[in-house]
Amino acid sequence: MNQPLRIVVADEEPDIREYFQEVLSRLGHQVVAAKTGSQLIELCRATQPDLVISDVKMPNGDGLEAAVAIQQGGKAIPVILISAHHDAEILNRLGLEPVMAYLVKPVSEADLKTALTVARLRFRHFQALQQESAHLRQALEDRKILERAKGILMRRLRVDEDEAFRRLRLLASEQNIKMVEVGRRILSAEEVFAPLDRS
Repeated sequence: MNQPLRIVVADEEPDIREYFQEVLSRLGHQVVAAKTGSQLIELCRATQPDLVISDVKMPNGDGLEAAVAIQQGGKAIPVILISAHHDAEILNRLGLEPVMAYLVKPVSEADLKTALTVARLRFRHFQALQQESAHLRQALEDRKILERAKGILMRRLRVDEDEAFRRLRLLASEQNIKMVEVGRRILSAEEVFAPLDRS
């Protein structure tokens, strides 16, 4: 967790940007800075950073809006938001996926180091959950394909469910492909034969 990061810092106040650049550089990270929301988005697209630290309120798009826009540009990037105060409206918007930590100014070096660690740990957990969710969605989609293919075999070959499944598995084994691919082929073939059955 201590390897150097490419970090984009965004704040409209020059002294805040300089402070973060100084502290983060001292901690061994590479830092570039932006002063508006639009600059933040452009820098992220150009540099593909490992992490973003952004003030919430900035000209040309606030930090939350920029955080969402950054994620749409390619790979997901963890975001630490900073603000001069606790704001109920801001806190209500913190459910946004990329926001991994929230700091109130003035930010001490110790708080920043802790936030970096927490944000990266939370982001890894977030990515693992996203990957697991994607696998579950794919597994469900594959199961639907196999169920439909099995139903087609049962109807066309006049066999029961177990036999239809056995034949799916056998065909997959003989052709050295996944069962879901056999299922897709059966569905494609059915699209051809179904109109012929009706004619």
